[in-house]
Amino acid sequence: MTDLNAALPLPVRSDEVLARLAVRRSASAQLLAAPGPSEAEIEQILHLGARTPDHGKLFPWRFVVLGPQSRADLSEALAALAETQGRVDKDLAVLAKLANPPLTIMVVSTPIQGHKVPVWEQQLSAGAVCMNLEHAADALGYSASWITDWYSYDPAAVALFGVKDGETIAGFIHLGTLSEAPLERPRPVMAHKVERRP
Repeated sequence: MTDLNAALPLPVRSDEVLARLAVRRSASAQLLAAPGPSEAEIEQILHLGARTPDHGKLFPWRFVVLGPQSRADLSEALAALAETQGRVDKDLAVLAKLANPPLTIMVVSTPIQGHKVPVWEQQLSAGAVCMNLEHAADALGYSASWITDWYSYDPAAVALFGVKDGETIAGFIHLGTLSEAPLERPRPVMAHKVERRP
């Protein structure tokens, strides 16, 4: 049980964390392979993921840990759904992102409607959870891919994942190991993105 009266340590400089953040890169979900996190590591990743900004202490999100069998079943059901909807080959191909990695954590945004904390802020908290999960996985030596794809928004597909009315899928965090380091990707020119005011 959490001791709410316990003092937390103040931040200290960590060159290791800075170095990791400087090269953080999402993995290609199709390339994630075993080994994936152990059960103990999954618990650690979830606990670290939940330590996120959360205006109002609402915890407006939940986790669904999807192992290989559940993802194989979902991929089969989604493929059948895509066929009935006349979806293009690309929409079928992206199902490999869901089926291939050793582990997936689905983050579901569960905002409380009508609360003084705006829904948008509650949804941002779910997004922060997704990023925390990626950082936790990275710290444990795994690679991660945060994606959504069409089945995060299609009402019939969302129902297959057990997402309820008023909820949305914030992301699928796919976890595993890469056989080779990913290539860098374009990054923004900070001078175009930063405004400084005196």
